Amino acid sequence: MKKRARNISISKIFIFLVMGIVLFSSIIAILIFIRIYRDSMEESAITSSEQAVSQIENTLENYTAEMEEVMDMILGNILVGGNEMEAFLQNFVKVRSDVVSITSYDREGNLLNCWSDGLQLKSYNVEKLSYVNMDSSNENLNISIPHVESLFVDYYPWVVTISQQTADKQGNFIRIALDIRFSNIANAIDNVGIGQHGYCYITDGNGTLIYHPQQQLIYSGIKEEKKTVFEDGTYVERDAIYTVYSLNNCDWRIVGVSYVDEMITQKVFDASAILICMLTAILLASSLLGWIFSNLFSRPANELAKAMKAFEEDAEAFTFQDVKGTTEIIELSNSFGHMVVRIQKLMEQVRREEISLRKTELKALQAQINPHFLYNTLDAIAWLCEEGKNEDAEEMVTALARLFRISISKGHELISIEKEVQHAKSYLKIEKFRYKNQFVYSFDVEEACLGYLCNKITLQPIIENAIYHGVNQMPDEGEIKIKIYQSNDEVIFRIEDNGIGMTEEQCREILQKEPGDRTGIGIKNVNDRIKIYFGEFYGISIESELDEGTCVTIRMPKIKEAQYER
Repeated sequence: MKKRARNISISKIFIFLVMGIVLFSSIIAILIFIRIYRDSMEESAITSSEQAVSQIENTLENYTAEMEEVMDMILGNILVGGNEMEAFLQNFVKVRSDVVSITSYDREGNLLNCWSDGLQLKSYNVEKLSYVNMDSSNENLNISIPHVESLFVDYYPWVVTISQQTADKQGNFIRIALDIRFSNIANAIDNVGIGQHGYCYITDGNGTLIYHPQQQLIYSGIKEEKKTVFEDGTYVERDAIYTVYSLNNCDWRIVGVSYVDEMITQKVFDASAILICMLTAILLASSLLGWIFSNLFSRPANELAKAMKAFEEDAEAFTFQDVKGTTEIIELSNSFGHMVVRIQKLMEQVRREEISLRKTELKALQAQINPHFLYNTLDAIAWLCEEGKNEDAEEMVTALARLFRISISKGHELISIEKEVQHAKSYLKIEKFRYKNQFVYSFDVEEACLGYLCNKITLQPIIENAIYHGVNQMPDEGEIKIKIYQSNDEVIFRIEDNGIGMTEEQCREILQKEPGDRTGIGIKNVNDRIKIYFGEFYGISIESELDEGTCVTIRMPKIKEAQYER
């Protein structure tokens, strides 16, 4: 069956057209706006990141420059030596709270002297060589990574060590180390943020982490920071914006990290959400106005289309009501009304002709009674009379008369299942006489099924086939079982025999074979009559196994006498 193409109404076309134009124009405008807005937000985010990093860079450069001046001052006093040097250094560590200690070392790294604000040195030998660069031969300022001061008893501040080599008053090699609390540097970094979640941190020239606001999370493995090896500048990546500045007076680099989602994407998303809400409101307003406007013109056409669809679904019971509207719609309505009346008359004519043709076909099928059956039955009756078996001959004549009376059935195609069973029993009684009791048979019929109707002469051709092709060719006694029962909205007939059986090909052929001289009305005849009368869903199916037997199943709908149209 060919699928009917799906159609769309004029009003919907108009609405979709208006909405499409508005939607397309709005989407183009939104995309252009988002592109421009995103570029603007990206520039703003880069500027904000650069400003934050530049602020920290200036703070650290000022601080390290001040430490250089302090170191120059200390070195100058080291060259003076004596009590004057001792007094200066001791007073210096008391005044500068950010300086934890000043220490001096010889070429081998042994601690020579230490100045602090009343702190007690540990009694055992203390090594500090991991933070004081003893291999450096230049006289530039060396700044270590932040570490815990370990020189003093019960005092472990977090410091950074600034060291530089020089010579004492006697001209001996000496390296001066200045331990400065790192909290000032850390506070300067922690107090500068980029957006709500952005931050800055310090690395050396190789990208090794020196300080990070979330250092504990990084060391514990909860957070992972990308190792930056960028040159100075700003780099926009998929998830983050990195800004890198190097300090001029030491090997430190400031890295600022801001998130694209926060600085750019979220703002673009918020702006897009507002625009989409506005677009939705415009689309709703456009669709509403379009629907109101188009409905004024398309409503009569829609009513006429619905009437045509209703006529298509149920042409016989359809009653057409004129559709009001423009002149063109009224003309279409009148033409359609005339067409409906004409088609309904033609349908009634065709229906009557089909009923007449169907009855003619059924009568032609019923007329195919095998004359050999009548001849053989009369010959058997004559033989019984010659043998003096008058009672058997009388019983056989009575069965033959009942068989033909039911076969005629006043010209009706449908008879009750009760009469069809009587017809089958009469036929089996005659055949049992003819085949000299070569088989036995039994009936199992649900009493509730007896009042339903079925095609007449339905069981006899099936039983004939079971006798002739099944049990007649057996050396032993054959058996035929007829069972009639109901299932849901169907009546089911099952005819089983224990004969020689058939192949699948033979089962298919027997449903396609026309009746011949020895096959009576034939199974194909029965199947055709059932399908002509009830439809293709009903009919005969055959299952068979060689040397096992055959089972024929007939399906018919449940029909009562009151439902039968003569």
